[in-house]
Amino acid sequence: MANPWAGEVSITIDGERHVAKLTLGALAELEDALGPGGLVPLIERFDAGDYGTRDVVALLLAGLRAGGWRGTAADLMTAEITGGPLEGARAAAMLLARAFRAP
Repeated sequence: MANPWAGEVSITIDGERHVAKLTLGALAELEDALGPGGLVPLIERFDAGDYGTRDVVALLLAGLRAGGWRGTAADLMTAEITGGPLEGARAAAMLLARAFRAP
């Protein structure tokens, strides 16, 4: 079970449940992957509901890796997320929200 007070989010990939979280290291990796502007534009896109698939994949990858998953971006893009793209987007948004505020 994921602990929301620790910023954790559960997500099931290829039938296996994983706990994802955005640690400081994961946020730094995410910021590096996003390039110029870093996290602020990403947060603004999610707040406005104007995020894209690339944003969702970047957030999930950073969170899953911080939670101990050893997959790659290519693995994630070919994986089956239980609940589909909508669940992936929900989990990504929850990761971002829980990284910066208490549940």
